Amino acid sequence: MNYPTFFDEVETIEMKDPLSNVLGSLEDGDVTFNYLDVVKSAGHSCPTVAGAYLMTLKALQALYPHETPVRGNVKVAFKEPMEEGVAGVIGNVISQITGATDKSGFKGLNGKFARHSLMDFNSDISSSARFTRVDTGSSVDVYYNPNIVPPLPDMQPLMQKVMSGAAEPEDIKAFGIFWQERVERILIDNSDNAEMLRVEKV
Repeated sequence: MNYPTFFDEVETIEMKDPLSNVLGSLEDGDVTFNYLDVVKSAGHSCPTVAGAYLMTLKALQALYPHETPVRGNVKVAFKEPMEEGVAGVIGNVISQITGATDKSGFKGLNGKFARHSLMDFNSDISSSARFTRVDTGSSVDVYYNPNIVPPLPDMQPLMQKVMSGAAEPEDIKAFGIFWQERVERILIDNSDNAEMLRVEKV
């Protein structure tokens, strides 16, 4: 399986998954997510998928500054409806990492380890997403603006060719390279750029 090498440079997300530990799936519940994991699940790498990954990474670091984040112990809220814009795409990425779902998730074992009802849309917030620890109630708002990292000018004419169906194979390959170049700048060069992504305690 071939993919852009910068995927392997993106910081991983380490978590504890109590459910996996109880069911014998992952020893001690230790689980590591990397950017390639969410790309395979989403089926593509783009500024939205990259942003969702970074939002989750930074939010969990803020909520668990001195301990390992716990899957199933984080609620996530969005201001948009699930069907609007890219809210659903972002929600899917965050769900994969945190385990949080709206109504479709695991119902739990005897009242424990439930994953459903941990993700809400149409919430009264102003941020891109709000992450809340279930056990402590502490919350952080995450603001993400990918427009801070615009695509290179050479990508636009190639995009028009691809969208119109007039692109040759070499055009499609060049477009993909330019596309992932922007994703790399988001994930690697600007991962700590507060103008692109910032986390605020609520």
